[in-house]
Amino acid sequence: MLEFELETSNFASIKVVGVGGAGTNAVNRMVDSGLRNVEFIAVNTDKQALALSKATIKIQIGEKLTKGLGAGANPDIGKRAAEESREELANTLKGADLVFVTCGMGGGTGTGAAPVIAEIARDLGILTIGVVSKPFMFEGRQRMKNAENGIDQLKANVDTLVVVPNEKLLSIVSKGTTMTEAFKIADDTLRQGIQGISDLIAVPAMINLDFADVRTVMESRGLAHMGIGAGSGENRMVEAAKQAVSSPMLETSIDGARAVLINITGGPDTSIIEVNEAAQLITQAADPEANIIFGAGIDESLTDEVRITVIATGFEKPVIAPKKASPFSRAFDDEIKNDFEEIKDDDGVSLPPLYEQRPEAPKPRPAQPRPAQRPAGAPARPQPRPARPQASTRIPERKSEPAPRPSAFAEPRPRRGFSPDTPSFLRRPAKKDEE
Repeated sequence: MLEFELETSNFASIKVVGVGGAGTNAVNRMVDSGLRNVEFIAVNTDKQALALSKATIKIQIGEKLTKGLGAGANPDIGKRAAEESREELANTLKGADLVFVTCGMGGGTGTGAAPVIAEIARDLGILTIGVVSKPFMFEGRQRMKNAENGIDQLKANVDTLVVVPNEKLLSIVSKGTTMTEAFKIADDTLRQGIQGISDLIAVPAMINLDFADVRTVMESRGLAHMGIGAGSGENRMVEAAKQAVSSPMLETSIDGARAVLINITGGPDTSIIEVNEAAQLITQAADPEANIIFGAGIDESLTDEVRITVIATGFEKPVIAPKKASPFSRAFDDEIKNDFEEIKDDDGVSLPPLYEQRPEAPKPRPAQPRPAQRPAGAPARPQPRPARPQASTRIPERKSEPAPRPSAFAEPRPRRGFSPDTPSFLRRPAKKDEE
């Protein structure tokens, strides 16, 4: 019998980056849960909080900016801190095939720094997935507004984004649930999703899935649904499939997805009929033309339990990023724009624009109604004789010739009021009649 030794270096490199206080806490819980086949990185501006992290790699960002303190719930401080440490972050992320960026939105470091870290990862050609939480409603409108803005910025810099609203916790926990237990439930959604993806990449199966399948489903896809379901007993497959399709902690479901990855893991007693039932239930909820990628494996440690991982994307139309304009073209466009802007004098009165639009061409005149037809047998009306063309009475203008200049020796013309018979030296002005 041939035996093969699997080298872990052949598997895809997965890194999980926890940003800010909430992101670092999520990483700590994933480390405690024994999450396998991933490398953990903690990123924070708060030096004291970073020292308590259980991550393998710790990066303090914005040391010059914050002096080891937090971002003070200011996302702009978090963004500038990440920009300050951009080179260190890039060197840490190099070599990864898949990067998860997780944080709690609404604060300072996570909200501001996470989009910058995601941008660095994508610039390195790394498949980048964001998994973030939204604050509770009781945390205030300003924090929720910061969270929404941070989600929009992160969405523009990741391949896919999973949003976990903390408000959902209030509908699934009991009155006696502590805050620590509640946040652990929220973090489990992230942990299970990452564990499911890392397992289907690194763990061989009967119907195997690899990193190329994950990239096909998650690259440049926008919002994503990442669901994990588990079941046991007689209807274990259906129960697990329903949990994976509609996770109680997510705002999304699989409905209308155009790309779906399904991975089913069960014990040695898993039957093909059960697998078929679960697969049909999942695919029927997706778009009829969805691209379905299916995987299945056997885990000897699972006796009566089955686990199903579902990753669904393609809810939104793909967005084509506009081409970046050169500095020269941007300057030229601004100059042209300024030329056509409204100009005002010192008193604020609008002056005529430098460019006036041409008047619109006159609309065609409506067609004249046709004359009524003459009834049959009626005498023809006499037609008026055409008018003769009249001769033009306009006298053509002649070019005026310059008057001849009088000769110096010519006799002077008599002036008005003088008698022509009087010698010139005796001429006196003639008297008017009956002065």
